Amino acid sequence: MERRIAAPRTAKQRPSGKFDVKGFLHLIRQTKPKYWQLWIGLFLGLIATGAQLAVPKLAQALINGLGHAMNRPLLIGVVILFVVSAVVSAFSGALLGFFGENVVARLRETLWQKLVRLRVSYFDNVKTGEMTSRLVNDTMQIKNLLANSCPQMVTSLLQLVGALVIMLLMDWRMTAIMFIAVPLVMLVMFPIMRQSSKIGHQRQDAMATFSGETDETLSEIRLVKSSNAEGYETKTGTQQIQDLYHIGLREAIYDAIASPIMTASMLAVFVGVLAYAAVRVSEGTMNMGTLFSFMMYLFQIIGPAGTLARFFTDLSKANGSTERVRDLLNEPEEALDTGMAQSVSHATLAMEHVDFAYEDDGQPVLRDVNFEAKPNTVVAFAGPSGGGKSTIFGLIERYYSPTHGRVTIGGADVQDFNLSDWRSQIGYVSQDSAIMAGTIRHNLTYGADRTYTDEELWHVLQLASADGFVRKMADGLDTQVGERGVKVSGGQRQRLAIARAFLRDPKILLLDEATASLDSESEAMVQQALSELMKGRTTLIIAHRLSTIVDADNIYFIEDGHVSGHGTHHELMDSLPLYRDYVKIQFKD
Repeated sequence: MERRIAAPRTAKQRPSGKFDVKGFLHLIRQTKPKYWQLWIGLFLGLIATGAQLAVPKLAQALINGLGHAMNRPLLIGVVILFVVSAVVSAFSGALLGFFGENVVARLRETLWQKLVRLRVSYFDNVKTGEMTSRLVNDTMQIKNLLANSCPQMVTSLLQLVGALVIMLLMDWRMTAIMFIAVPLVMLVMFPIMRQSSKIGHQRQDAMATFSGETDETLSEIRLVKSSNAEGYETKTGTQQIQDLYHIGLREAIYDAIASPIMTASMLAVFVGVLAYAAVRVSEGTMNMGTLFSFMMYLFQIIGPAGTLARFFTDLSKANGSTERVRDLLNEPEEALDTGMAQSVSHATLAMEHVDFAYEDDGQPVLRDVNFEAKPNTVVAFAGPSGGGKSTIFGLIERYYSPTHGRVTIGGADVQDFNLSDWRSQIGYVSQDSAIMAGTIRHNLTYGADRTYTDEELWHVLQLASADGFVRKMADGLDTQVGERGVKVSGGQRQRLAIARAFLRDPKILLLDEATASLDSESEAMVQQALSELMKGRTTLIIAHRLSTIVDADNIYFIEDGHVSGHGTHHELMDSLPLYRDYVKIQFKD
């Protein structure tokens, strides 16, 4: 099967520092969240904030009355307010947490449904680990913003504004100091928050890259071992870990700087206000209750100010995540259920003047390809490696669409057919048949739209000459094959793929060098199973065995992306020198 190197994906523009509110809200609306949880959670949060704002005013009256009899009802009222505030705040946090978890779950469902429906060309250019990072890390950033940062920002803003308004009514001169001091603190913090957000972007991108590299390496661990590449992968992985480490160090430094500066700035404001208030008390222009109440409001301002600072940092981080998730959701996907469903039995499969390139401006892989496969015939494709044979199969499966020309069945363009129905009528067996982690039963019925009995499964295994080795396994049909089918041999994996094809009962059979990598014994058994599978079906074969070529009804010689000639084996041997040379080299004939 041909291999190709995908062109690098064009880098998208980096998210700007400005948060795209419209895009964020559109993304959230796509998840159809339970808004009642958000609104009730925010409402309870506002009640809790209101209770917290009322406590200092009650404390003011309580302290002013300390020289007289204890005002027990007032004291009980303060205690009740504290308790109510804590309980309501807990309910608010729980509801907002439920809302956030619901959003992230539905967002991940949306992303997962999108990923499995994306066109194959997308997977040619993007590493699996990067997509996993979008599914896990970026959605978590969005969830943190939605469920934690935004509600905290709303309640903190209310608490900050409420406290400042009450303080202004209590003593405008002291409050004026606050109105000047707090913006100065935010002005000091802004450069640090801006740099912290940039580092957050770098960390997310580095995490996605690292996830992609490790996923690729671990999925091909046998290649790593056989190539003695442990040292190389260790060095490469260590370098990426070190890159993440240094980004983490910079993030830790800025986080470490931000917290003390915020604390020191607010402490300076606190000390300044306290000193000024002490002077006012000594002059008799302010009583102790007012001073105590004012300090409590000051404490209530410190927390929200820090929360607002963190909110802007989280906002910037989530902006990058939102941008990447939206980019993924905007990728074109396959229209699986549109178009007409139609049986392809007794219909001729053909390509008409097909051109194809993997990239819009890339080198053409196929050029003016024409072929015809009549019902219940065997058509073979032969030619040098890299000529475009497997690409033809990819176009028949509709993994890709022709740049020019069309693929037809019975004269109708296959692009007009229902894609799911079209693929259900095609059986594809490649030289390295994919197999999923799980049981043999799971692999045989993978993607099936109905439940099969054990008898049906054993029957197709028998047809594929696979029932013998499956019966010898301890758990039979429920035997685990391991990740990527590592617990079964290459020949066994091929026969399981053939059994799966038998179960699908396809009308069109695509065999992509299905026995190329097998030993002689396995090849003979697989070839026997394939011969049984080919009966009564239109079969297209990428040929590597002379007997397959000789027996084919029609052979198309593919070279450098175009058809050099076609006919039976003997016709091509007589008329096409390129084919004759190819046969002599390939088969030592």
